Amino acid sequence: MSELRAACEAHVADTDATFKDRRHAGRLLAAALMRFKSERPVVLALPRGGVPVAYEVARRLGAPLDVVLVRKIGAPGHPELGIGAVMDGAEPVLVLNEEIVDAIAPPPGFAEAQADTELREIERRRRIYRDDRAMLDIAGRTVIIVDDGIATGGTVRAVLRGLARSGPARRVLAVPVAPHESVDMLKPEADEIVCLAEPEPFIAVGHHYADFRQTSDREVVELLEQAALLTPDRAQA
Repeated sequence: MSELRAACEAHVADTDATFKDRRHAGRLLAAALMRFKSERPVVLALPRGGVPVAYEVARRLGAPLDVVLVRKIGAPGHPELGIGAVMDGAEPVLVLNEEIVDAIAPPPGFAEAQADTELREIERRRRIYRDDRAMLDIAGRTVIIVDDGIATGGTVRAVLRGLARSGPARRVLAVPVAPHESVDMLKPEADEIVCLAEPEPFIAVGHHYADFRQTSDREVVELLEQAALLTPDRAQA
């Protein structure tokens, strides 16, 4: 990890950002995850921004790549402030940040109504990204969950809890950047966390990328198709 940190620090000196873009962050993250290659892991990305990062990880590890469908639930009038998240599944998982919920006191039933709305968006993305295919089977496997960064950690926490129901052997959360307090908060939820940078002050995930343009649905589909070509045994993974 020392070499990776040195590479990140050198890039900071040049650009005032830790990573050039998501693909660059993914290559650095992949190097930190090579020790898992022998375990034949499954890589799961949080769309959309996590997919370019996860693609580089999956490519380097020779691992199958899929998306995990989850949506943040924003606070009333402040959608950027997450009060929780909902994850897709036979029984969708709704996880709330109780501290934020207590502080904001949303109207009764607000979170549940928003979860229904976000599940409709999840359904739309399932049709686009997977063409209604089931998610890769992770039972008994090491699964590496990848995003482009973590802010409060509420969305990732929903993913980790939801995936636990599928019986993976180990859940490894891997991100390029996150605040230290969010990493600490998530430690009880994951078997291991790999985070390349925990800068102070954190500010926001995008602040630590030189190029943080929005990832499109088309780019997600193209990267998933490219990854499938690299791992032709995807269906049996």
